[in-house]
Amino acid sequence: MGPDIIPEKMDRLARYLFLIVLLVPASTTGAAPIELAPVIIGETADGDDPHVTYEISFPGLKHHEAEVEVRFSGLTVGQTLEVRMSRTSPGRYALHEFAKNVHGVRAYDGEGNVLPIEHINPHQWDVSGHDGTVLFTYTLFADMADGTYSAIDMTHVHLNMPATFMWARGMEDAPIDVSFNVPESDWKIATQLFETGDKYSFHAPDLHYFLDSPTEISDYDLRTWEVDNRQGGTSEIRLAVHHEGTPEVMDAFTESIKKIVEVQYDVFGGPPEYDDNTYTFLVDYLPHVSGDGMEHRNSTYVTGTRPLAADGRTNLGTMAHEFFHQWNVERIRPESLEPFSYETESPSDDLWFAEGVTSYYTGLSIRRAGLLSNEQYASELSSTINSVVNSPGRKLYSAEEMSRQAPFMDRASSWDRTNTANTFLSYYTWGSAIGLALDLSLRSEFNVTLDHFMRRMWKNHGENELPYTSADLKKELTELTGSASFTRSFFSDYIEGNDVADYKSLLHNAGFLVRQNNPDGVLLGMDFEDIDSNVIVSAAPTKGTSFYESGLDLGDRLVSLDGHGVTTAERTRAYLQGKNPGDIVTVEFVHRGRAIRENVLLLFDPTLEVVPFELAGMELTGKIRKFRAEWLDR
Repeated sequence: MGPDIIPEKMDRLARYLFLIVLLVPASTTGAAPIELAPVIIGETADGDDPHVTYEISFPGLKHHEAEVEVRFSGLTVGQTLEVRMSRTSPGRYALHEFAKNVHGVRAYDGEGNVLPIEHINPHQWDVSGHDGTVLFTYTLFADMADGTYSAIDMTHVHLNMPATFMWARGMEDAPIDVSFNVPESDWKIATQLFETGDKYSFHAPDLHYFLDSPTEISDYDLRTWEVDNRQGGTSEIRLAVHHEGTPEVMDAFTESIKKIVEVQYDVFGGPPEYDDNTYTFLVDYLPHVSGDGMEHRNSTYVTGTRPLAADGRTNLGTMAHEFFHQWNVERIRPESLEPFSYETESPSDDLWFAEGVTSYYTGLSIRRAGLLSNEQYASELSSTINSVVNSPGRKLYSAEEMSRQAPFMDRASSWDRTNTANTFLSYYTWGSAIGLALDLSLRSEFNVTLDHFMRRMWKNHGENELPYTSADLKKELTELTGSASFTRSFFSDYIEGNDVADYKSLLHNAGFLVRQNNPDGVLLGMDFEDIDSNVIVSAAPTKGTSFYESGLDLGDRLVSLDGHGVTTAERTRAYLQGKNPGDIVTVEFVHRGRAIRENVLLLFDPTLEVVPFELAGMELTGKIRKFRAEWLDR
C-alpha cells in the first residue's frame, strides 16, 4: 500500500533528532503567543520540506480521552491548510465518520499565535494566516476496541490511526514522525511503524503508511520467531497479545499460529517482502473489546472477547483470515480499491475474491495445520454451503453485485429497518463457497489447484503490486487451465450469475457426503422471543417460506396455533418442530393492532450437512483418500 522506504531515506531517518513540541494551553481568544520548542528534523530543519509530526498523550485516560498535537511544517505561507478527519479506514468499505469523536480543536502558527479556523464541514477544518507552520491540537474520545475504531482506557490504548489522527490535504506524501506519551510505565508499544531508536517515537514514509499502521499500547504478552524469506535471509514474526491468560496458554496459542503461518507460506512459496522485515499480530482478547479483525500491510489488528484456551486452539479463524490478507488484498489488490480514499466509501466488484476466497483459505489453513479434524472442517463447509444454497438474496444479485453492497454492509449502520436477511448474502460467505467450488473443480478436471491460481496471482499482480481487474482473474484462470470455455462458464454461472455449484458431486470426490440435515423436519424460517408474557416474532420470516407468505412479520404477536394459546417462545418452537412437512397449521397473530388468522402449509427443512464418508458408513477408496490428502493435508 505505502511505498518502500529507500535506503537514502533510512540513512536520513537514522540522523533524525526529535524534540517534543511543548504546548502551553491557550484559548482562541486573546492572541497571546505560546512557547514552542523547535522541532529539529535533520535536513528538513529549514522548514522547506513538508513534514508532519504527531504527539499523543492520555491525561484523560480514565474517561477515554487523548490529547493530540500535530505540527505541519514546510507549508506554503499564506495558503489555507485543509485539515481532515478520515471518514473510512484501510480494509473497510463503508463510511464510519470518525470526526464525531473530535472536539476542542485549536490551531497556532510557528510563533505560537492563535490562528483562525473555519469548520467548513463535519470532517474538515481550514486554517489560514499561518507562517509556513501550523500546530493543530484537539481532544479525541475513543471507546471502541476493534479493527476500525480506537479505544483508550485504564487497561490499554488501542489505536486505529484514521480514527485517531487528523491529516492535511496536499501533505499525503510528506514523511511523518509520531511520539506516544505512554501512560503506564510497564506498557509497551506494538506497531508496524518504523522504529527510530527512541522506544516511544516512530516514523512513517507517508500518510497512507501511517494511517495503515494500527498501534497497541499495553502490557501485552510478546512472542517472536524467525521465518525464511525470499531474499535468502529471515524475517521476524511478532505476536503481541493483550490477554488475561497464563504464559502457558500464550505459548500454546503461539504454536498454533506458527503452524498457520507455515501453511499459508506454503501456498505462496514464502512471505512477501515486509517493509521493515517484520510482520506484527496486534491482538486483544479481553471481555470489554468488540470482536473484529483488520488487515494491514505488515500487521493485523485482531480483537475478541473469547479467552485463550489451554490448548491454544480458540480464536484461530480471524487470525488465519487476516494473515492471508497480507497477500490477497494488501498486495494482490483489486484495481477498484486503488487509490484508497479516506474521504468516501470504497465500492468494488471483486470482494468475493478479495474477502471471500480469503475466507475459504481461513478454514482450509487451520485444517491443513492439523488444528481441525475432518469432521470439524466438514461442519464449517456445511455452514458455508447452506448459507449460499438456501439464501433468498442469492436469487437477486450475483457475487459481483453483492460485492458492491459493501458500503451498506461493512459495519455500516442505519436507523431505518432493512430487509437484508432476504436480500443480502455476504460476499465473504459466497466468495468462500466460490473458492471451494473452484478449488475442487480445478483438482477434478485439470489436475491443478486453487493454490496454483493464487501463486499466479501473486507472481503477476502481488510481487509487483499491479492491481488486477476481473478480466485479469479470467486471464490467469484461462492460462492455468488452458480452457477459455471453463473460465467463461465458471464466471458466467457462479460469479456474474446466480447459480451454485454442484457441491454434492465436488465433495464426493474428496470423500465428503452432502445430505439433508433434518429430512423429516419442517422449515420455520423465523424465530420468537418472550416479551412481557407475549410470544413475539423476533426474526422476520425468510422469503419463500410459508410463514413469510402468511404475512407474519417482525414484531408480530402470536396468539394461537391450531386453536391452542401460545405461552412461551420455547413451547411455540417445540410445537411447530413437532409437525411434519405437508401439515397445515392455523396461526392467529396480531400485526400492528390487526388480528389475522392464516392456514400455513409447513415445508420441509432444506438445511444441508457435510459429513466425512467414514462417519456416514461409506467407503473411502484409495483414489478418494489421495484426493482428500492432496487437498487437506500439508
